[in-house]
Order: sequence, then structure tokens, then C-alpha cells
Amino acid sequence: MLSVQEVKRKKFPSRRYLWLERLLAIIALINLVLVAFDLSYVPWRDFYFEEAPIIVQYYDRVKGIEPHRETQRYLNTVDKLETQVEQSGLQSEETERVLLQLRRLSNEMIEDNPFDVANKTGNLAKIKRLMRVRVASFENASSELSAHEAFTLFWSQLYLSQRNWQEEISFFNSNLRPLIATNYYRDIGENSKFIDKFWLIDSPFIAIFVLDFLIRTLYISVRNKLTWLEAMLRRWYDLFLLLPFWRWLRVIPVTIRLYQSRLLNLEPVRSQINHDFVANFAEEITEVVGIRLIDQLQEAVRRGNISRWLFRSTSGQSYVDINNRNEIQAIANRLIQLSVYQVLPKIQPDIQVLLNHTIQNVLNQSPVYRQIQNVPGMNKLPNQMTEKLANDISQAAYSTITNFMEDPVAAKMWNKLFDNFSKALEVELQKQPNIQEIQTLVIDLLEEIKINYVQSIAEGGVEDILEESQKIRRINRK
Repeated sequence: MLSVQEVKRKKFPSRRYLWLERLLAIIALINLVLVAFDLSYVPWRDFYFEEAPIIVQYYDRVKGIEPHRETQRYLNTVDKLETQVEQSGLQSEETERVLLQLRRLSNEMIEDNPFDVANKTGNLAKIKRLMRVRVASFENASSELSAHEAFTLFWSQLYLSQRNWQEEISFFNSNLRPLIATNYYRDIGENSKFIDKFWLIDSPFIAIFVLDFLIRTLYISVRNKLTWLEAMLRRWYDLFLLLPFWRWLRVIPVTIRLYQSRLLNLEPVRSQINHDFVANFAEEITEVVGIRLIDQLQEAVRRGNISRWLFRSTSGQSYVDINNRNEIQAIANRLIQLSVYQVLPKIQPDIQVLLNHTIQNVLNQSPVYRQIQNVPGMNKLPNQMTEKLANDISQAAYSTITNFMEDPVAAKMWNKLFDNFSKALEVELQKQPNIQEIQTLVIDLLEEIKINYVQSIAEGGVEDILEESQKIRRINRK
């Protein structure tokens, strides 16, 4: 059995290398954070674009993302309009040319849907809805404008002059510009997949993990005298750190490393998982094992294996004897020796009292004995005689038994008697009526045990056993 200290040494590294384990665990954790960020970048790019635009500016290159030409040209034209209004005013011809260009670009954006590449068609639908709502209150607008008509009206000198220019351009910059700016185009590589250069960031980490895995494998192989494959399987979970795909599975080895380096206490979680697992499956497993064991015993009884094992019958299948010794006979001899040399001397006074009582009862039935007791001066003689007789009988019996045990001739006779008894009993047991009756009784007994065993398991449950087991573990940890 392993001691608590030995179990702890297997779970956790020694203090000598604890700093190295923690360093590697922290490196693995940093890599996992980068993997999580990379996996979430494309789905959550809008969030990063609003909250951390500096990160988007640099990380777009890693994912092969660049601003979409059409939507970026649209925003640049809006910026050009703002500059032109500041320079020449809203009613100038230069401003009208820019507005005309914006009306054309708006129609192209609605028809071509440049948001589809980035799977942001929902943004375009939201842009069109916001624009229709914005211009619907204009006095010259019809009750139901299309998206084309709404953009055409919005980018007109009539609309912008009658509505406040600053309010309208502020509406566009605060409500529509973010939706348009988040659109992007992502390059596709020669393998017909989106360009992803995360491997450039991930490669140094994988190199560290490969080196660590090889060193650990060599150490485990030499220390435990295992093959390289067996040593690798000892830390199978570290293989997830080496895979350039399914990177999200790295959460498994990272969690284990943090636990083993004592940076993360998962003992309550592990205990609860073990408790729930055992509570759910222990009852069924115990029932299956118990029933299976009893079924095998019943089948052995039906085939007669029990009687062949007890008497080592030479018929049928051969019996494998590992020590050329009859264990049943040896057990019987040992029990007899213990009874004669250890037990009988301790209970000899009780035997004498029992013999005295028995002899006294027998003599009391004799008329001569009763007459002797009535003779004056002779009333104590019968009691003394019976006590002496009981003592002599017990001593003689014990001496006879011990002499019998120490006599080699008697020992041979005893062995012969035991062999003859076994053979005679075997012959009688092999008679069909006896075999059938005994097998039926034993099978029925086992069936009753099985039924009551299953019932007791179902009624008792395993919760109490689990609680007791956890108490013992807590005591051992102390």
C-alpha cells in the first residue's frame, strides 16, 4: 500500500523543481490566453474594435484582415464631405459633387452588399433601417421610403440645409459610421482558406512544449524503465500542447499543470467530481460485480467444480497444484494442533467441571451411591471420588490425544484416515442423488444471498460509505 507521502510525491513535484514547474505552467497559461484571444478575435472583432482599437490595428495583420475597399471608400468620401463643407459651405458646387458621389456609393453599397464577405449582412440591414427612420420625419419624405430613396434624400443639399447639418453628420458618425467601419475583407490563401498567421506567435510556445515533453519522456522512461511510448502515455495530456490544431483542448494540460504546480487548488472540484461519479455508478457497479460473482459460484456448483476443487478429483479437467501440498489437509492438521496444544489446556478446568457434573448425575441415579451418602462420615467420600474420577478422565484423555499427535505411527494412521474419509465422502458426493440435492440447496442459498444483497444495496445506498471514505482521507492528510 502507498503511504500518503508517496501519493503526494506522485501528484506534485518536489520543492526542488517546483519553481520550474510553475514557470512552465505560467508559460502554458500565457499561451492558452493567447489561444483564447485568437479564437475569439474574429467573432468578437466588433467589441475589440470599439474597446481596444489599437489591438485591432495590429492583430488584423495576423488574421489577414484589412478594411473593405468599398466601405472604406464610403467613409473616406464622408470625411471629404465634412472637409468640403467647412471650406466652401453646404450650398457650393464642390459640395454637391461630393454629395452626388455619396448617393452613388450608397446605391452601390445597398446593391453589392460588401458586408457579406465578413458575414455582417445584419449590419447593412441595421444601417438601412436607421436611415429610413431618420429621414421619415422629413416633411417632403413619403411615408414608406426604400433604402435607396432614404440615402438619396439624406445625402442631398435640400435635406441637409433644411435639417441641421451638424446634427445630421453627428447622427451618421455616431450611429452609422461604427457599423460601416467594422466591415472588413479577409484574404484567402493558396489553400483556399482564410489567411491566419497565428502560428508565428504559437510556434515558440510549441517549441518549448516539445522540448519539455521530450525531457519528461526521457526522465520517466529511465526512472521507471519504460519504453518511450509508455513514457509518453504517462503524460498523454501534454500532447494537446503540441497540436497546431484543436488549440482549445490545451485547457486540459494547462489546468493539470496549474494544479500540479500548486498554483491552482482543484482539490474541492476533484473531490466533488469523484463523489458524484462514485455516487452515480458505485451502486450499479457493486450490484453487477456482486451478482456476477454469485452467478459464477452458482455455475461452478452446477458444473461440479466445487466438489472437484475440494477433493481434487482426477476425473475431468486437471487440477493445477502449485506447491505439491494438500492445503485442506494441512489446514485441518493445523487446527487440530492448535486445539490440542493451545486451546485444550486453557479449557481443561471447564472440562473437569463438566465431567464432574455428568458423573455426579449418573451416580445419583444409583441406589448404592445414595446409601453411601447416608452413612455417617462417608457423605463427602462420593464427591471426592467423582472429582478425582473427572480429573483422571480429563488428564488421561488429554495425555492420550497429545501422545497420539506426537506418535509418528499415529500420524500416519491419521493421514490415512483423513484420505480414506475424503475418498469415501467424495464417492458419496458423486452419487447423482446426493450431488443433485446438494447443488440445488447451494444454488438456492446463493440465489437468496443475491436477492437480499441487491435489495440491501438498493436500500442502503452508497452516500454513507462515501462520507466515511472522505473522513478517512481527511484524517490521513493531517
